Amino acid sequence: MNKLKPVLRKSLFWDVNFDGIDYQSHARFVIERVLSRGSLNDWRQLCDYYGLERIKNEALQIRYLDELTLNFCHTFFNIPKEKFRCYNTDPSIRKLWSY
Repeated sequence: MNKLKPVLRKSLFWDVNFDGIDYQSHARFVIERVLSRGSLNDWRQLCDYYGLERIKNEALQIRYLDELTLNFCHTFFNIPKEKFRCYNTDPSIRKLWSY
C-alpha cells in the first residue's frame, strides 16, 4: 500500500466533501466509485494505493455494481459472479418507472 493519497478526479465524488474523504475508513466507497465511474488513470491510482488484493476483497462486499462493472471485476479477478455480494442482493429499485 502506498502512503500517498491517490490523485483521483474530484468529479467522482461530486456528492461528498472531497477533502474530507478518509481513504482507509471509506475504502469500499472509494473503490466502488472508481470501479463504476473512474477512468483508467483513476484505476491505476487505486491499484497503486490499495493494491489488487484489497480492491478485490472490497469489490466482493460492495452491495451494488452495475452489470458492466460486475463483469469487469468477475473477469479481471477471475472470481465467479456468485461470490460477489451485489450479485446475490436484490437492488431496492428493481426497474425505472415508466412515465
